[in-house]
Amino acid sequence: MANVKFNGEGMTLVGKILNVGDSFSDFTVTTNELKDFTLSDTKGVRIFLTVPSLDTPVCNMEVKKFNEEVAKLNGVTCYTISMDLPFAQSRWCGNEGIKNVITLSDYKYRSFGEATGSYVKELGLLARNSFVVDSQGKVTFVEYLEEITNEPSYGKVLEAAKAAK
Repeated sequence: MANVKFNGEGMTLVGKILNVGDSFSDFTVTTNELKDFTLSDTKGVRIFLTVPSLDTPVCNMEVKKFNEEVAKLNGVTCYTISMDLPFAQSRWCGNEGIKNVITLSDYKYRSFGEATGSYVKELGLLARNSFVVDSQGKVTFVEYLEEITNEPSYGKVLEAAKAAK
């Protein structure tokens, strides 16, 4: 387990903490169409973002920024995983014009949170983390933010995605 902060208060991350060079762990999440979705449903270079809730200011800003930036990258797919219900994710994406980021929900199994050490025990939500995975399934970039309310290192995530093969 690792520790993070939420508004300065200590929280506990549950699950497997990933490091660069690790194989990305399998998971099962739910699509906006209420279908199961696993690692084998992905391919190529992937950015995986975990956020507490799309319907909060920092998460909203983060996903919009990645939606804009990923459109400029060839062969890179970006997934944002939260505990938001699939209905809420779908509605949020429609309202915000999100077309280049795929939203997935971990509400049902908590599998992604545990596979990536992103599940916040005290909140029942996912922490704000970023992972880049190459086409062979190896982790090439990891960012566990110490403070959940902070923004990710956009440039570092995008550079890692550009460099991955």
